[in-house]
Amino acid sequence: AAPKKKAAAKPKKPAAHPKYSEMIKAAIGSLKERGGSSRQAILKYILKNYNVGKDERTSNAHLKLALRAGVKNNSLKQAKGTGASGSFRIGEVKKVAKPKKAKSPK
Repeated sequence: AAPKKKAAAKPKKPAAHPKYSEMIKAAIGSLKERGGSSRQAILKYILKNYNVGKDERTSNAHLKLALRAGVKNNSLKQAKGTGASGSFRIGEVKKVAKPKKAKSPK
């Protein structure tokens, strides 16, 4: 069989919205909920304020993945619940500690 010609990969068009991680931070920041914001509230905010398309289900799937990833890399803190459920807060930004120079033994 003749090898199939691979279709030229279409250049990815840039998204009409910022990264989900950035949208989540903006949502949590503007919702100002004391106990953290729920996934549903964050989703509602994102759908209202960003051009993520009409399909709520795909946005929800992306949001869940972004929330889990955010909790994993400590950019988000989970106030309640596990996985993509519960409430989320913006995590503490770690200050980069400068490595101290090892004192040369005299």
